Formats: sequence, structure tokens, C-alpha cells
Amino acid sequence: MQSTDATVSTDLDPFHPTHANDPQPLYRKLRDECPVARIDYGPSQSLVMVSRYEDVRWALRNPEYLSSGMEAALIGQERPLIPLQIDPPDHAKYRRVLDPMFSPKAMEQIEGDARRHVNRIIDQFVDAGRCDFHAQFSTPVPSIFFLRLMGLPLEDLDTFLEWRDGIIRPRTGDIEQDAKVRDETGQEMYAYFERAMDEKERQRDDGLFSHLLDAEVEGAKFTREQILDIAYLMIIAGLDTITATLDCMITNLVRHPERRRAIVEDPSAIPGAVEELLRVESPVTGVVRVVNEDCEIAGVSLQKGEHVTLVIGAAGTDEREFDHADAVDFAREPNRHLSFGGGPHRCLGSHLARMELRVALEEWHTRIPEYDLEAGFEPSFSPGIRQAVSLPLVFAPN
Repeated sequence: MQSTDATVSTDLDPFHPTHANDPQPLYRKLRDECPVARIDYGPSQSLVMVSRYEDVRWALRNPEYLSSGMEAALIGQERPLIPLQIDPPDHAKYRRVLDPMFSPKAMEQIEGDARRHVNRIIDQFVDAGRCDFHAQFSTPVPSIFFLRLMGLPLEDLDTFLEWRDGIIRPRTGDIEQDAKVRDETGQEMYAYFERAMDEKERQRDDGLFSHLLDAEVEGAKFTREQILDIAYLMIIAGLDTITATLDCMITNLVRHPERRRAIVEDPSAIPGAVEELLRVESPVTGVVRVVNEDCEIAGVSLQKGEHVTLVIGAAGTDEREFDHADAVDFAREPNRHLSFGGGPHRCLGSHLARMELRVALEEWHTRIPEYDLEAGFEPSFSPGIRQAVSLPLVFAPN
């Protein structure tokens, strides 16, 4: 019997590690049996999970009811991250300034550099006939490229990767200690960005950090605090989600060689493959909102102050929206997946992400058209943002 509103076991939490490797059975169970579910984590601690496409899309499009403000996600920041944690109407003034920096036209101008960058990374291991895809490709591709884009020194990459993990996936096993790690990491990041601003003030370059120093919002330059809040978000987003997406995509392709052969034989299918693999893999399991005003979702009452997770992964394979939702079709049209969110908070970097993913898959499959997992290896993924722990591949050396 279907339930629209129930308190369920934490075993049905899509962020639980047991579901990270294969979340689809859980997604289906949530959609079919409890599309709006409350999960209790202890006294006075609960989280509402929303899993059907129509409901997730409605929530994304109505920030007046479900806010993306700072209280939705505390990740070591002192102030709301711009523009993610600024709701309308103020959200729009920041997007008017930032959107052109990540527009399709802006991405066209840097695509050539992205291709050269990807090939330099492939050069480092292609002759060996093997690599750890996660460590040697999916991590450095977006990380190095994004630091170049920001105008920050590549020699600081290891520090940034440590900060990324300290913010997104601290592994202390204790909620309070995890929060402490995030706060300490956040302070280190703020201090670094303060120094970077001082340096860019003295000498501009072509990086986004310098552009932010000269940009204006409604006739006034960004304050230092506003630049810090933008940079904090950009670094976290730029260093993690593309890595996780590439890990998920290549694992799907290695497990389904007919899909890999399809894009090798017809590279024009790669843009469609990017969209479809984003839909079915959805490396970002869900996004959190806070109820800003009492409302209903699917007939379930939500009270102001409740935390709600919009389960993006479950929405992506909802048969109520997608015909043959479990099938993978690189020519699927339309493909209105929500992997980049929706509504006013739709991902600022979606055009950059699409370009990076497309270029990475094109160049990889041009250079390494056939590959397989190392014999006996079974990939393992982190919860929340589904990133591979390791992904050893073997292929014929060039």
C-alpha cells in the first residue's frame, strides 16, 4: 500500500553509504511507496525526502516556499554563498553579473584550452596502458582547469583538494567533529582568498578572480566579503562535481561496452550521452532546502523551518516524467533532467560543466577508445556526491 507521508528508517536515506554504489532500487522504492518521506535521525532531528520528478521540480521553482538560504547547508561558511544561498529577488542581481562569465559564448572561447589541457593529462599515462581514472584523470581535469580559469596557482592544487574533502566529505564519523572540520577548513579558505585578493589587487590577470574585483553589482563594485562568498562556492563546486560526474559516466560506459562503442563510432552522440548519463547517474544525489513558509508537497504538509532534501537522482529516473526511464538512450528527446537543478537557482556553472564533460569524453575516447576495469575490481562510491574511491582501468598502450 502506497504511503505519501511516513517516518521511515534511516536505511531508506539516499545519503546512507549502503546506497552509494547502486542507488536506483532505493530511488524506486521512495518514489513508489513514500514520495514524501520523513527520516528521523534522533530526537528533534528529521529530514524530509522528496523523490518524484514533478514534486522536485516544483520545489526548485518555488524558493519562496523552499529556501536555498545559508541554513539549508552549513559547510564552514560565515555568510551565505553567492549566488547559491541568496534567494530572489536579490539572487537575480548577482546572476546578471555572473551568468555572462559562464555563458555558452564564454565557454566557446576557452574550449580549445580545455582540449589541450585534457590531452596533456592523457599524455601522462596513455603509454602505460593503465591508469587510475579517478586519481589521474577525473580529479586533475576539472581541478587544474578550474584553478587556471580562476587565475589561482596550480601548485596549490593539493591544498585545494584537501579543503574540498574537508568541506564536502569529512570522515571523522562524528557529526559535531565533522562540523568542526568544516569550520576550520572554511577559515583556512577565507584566509587564502584574502591573500589572493591582495595579490590580484596589485596585479590583475585574465582569471575570474580578477574579473570579480572589477565587476559591479547595481553600480557598485563587489565588496571583499562578497568576492569571498563567490569564490568559496566556485572552488567547492569546481573541484568536486565534475570529478564525480566523470567517475559515474566512465563506470557506466565500462559496464556497458555497447554504449562506449556507440560514442566511439559516432562522436556526435557525445553531447546526448552527457545529458542522458547525467540523468541516470545523477552524481549529486540531492540538494537541501529549508521550508520558508508552510506549504504542501503531494498533499503532505511541511512546516516552516523543516529541512527538505530534493532527491535529484530519484527524479531523474521517474517513469512518470521519462518514458522507459530505466533505459539509457543517448538520443532521448526531450531530456528535462534536473541534474543542474531548476528554477532561479539553476546551476551557474552548467555550461562550463557541459563543455568540460563533453570535451573530456571526446578526447578520452579519441585517444583511448577501448578500456576495461582492472580484473577483479569493483568500483565503490562515496555517498551524497557519488565520487569513486578509485577506478583502475586497463587499455592498449598508444
